[in-house]
Amino acid sequence: MQRAGRGITAFGLVLSISIGIVLGAGGFTFYYAEGGSYLSNDPAACINCHIMNDHFSGWQQSAHHHVAVCNDCHAPHDFIGKYLTKADAGFRHSKAFTFNTAAEPLRMIDRSRRVVNHNCVECHRPLLDDLLAAASHFGESMDCLHCHRGIGHGPAR
Repeated sequence: MQRAGRGITAFGLVLSISIGIVLGAGGFTFYYAEGGSYLSNDPAACINCHIMNDHFSGWQQSAHHHVAVCNDCHAPHDFIGKYLTKADAGFRHSKAFTFNTAAEPLRMIDRSRRVVNHNCVECHRPLLDDLLAAASHFGESMDCLHCHRGIGHGPAR
């Protein structure tokens, strides 16, 4: 009879090696892609990737440059929501760039669009109260980006 805990099984060895490879590759990718910089509020982190240069340049010339950074518009303002959104976007972007499936120019997914719209409304609520009440009365929702798409980054490319 074999006692538990004696030696490592083949399954345990394969599992350990697999976990090591995933953690090693993930750690290297995080380091190489300057992943720590994305945890900051610094807009320069967004231009770690050349595909964002036009967006960054457009933001620098926009009316929002002096009042908002990337996270103010593109991430929820609560701690958990902010970092869950950043993790989701980071994973999707890493995957797209690794497998060369990133669209140029980048396009927002529905989740990102909802976050941006929510943040537009929250920042500009004093100006929008009457408009929000009218939209709500007609059962509609606000889509700020429908008319104001170029505000944060300049004209659409």
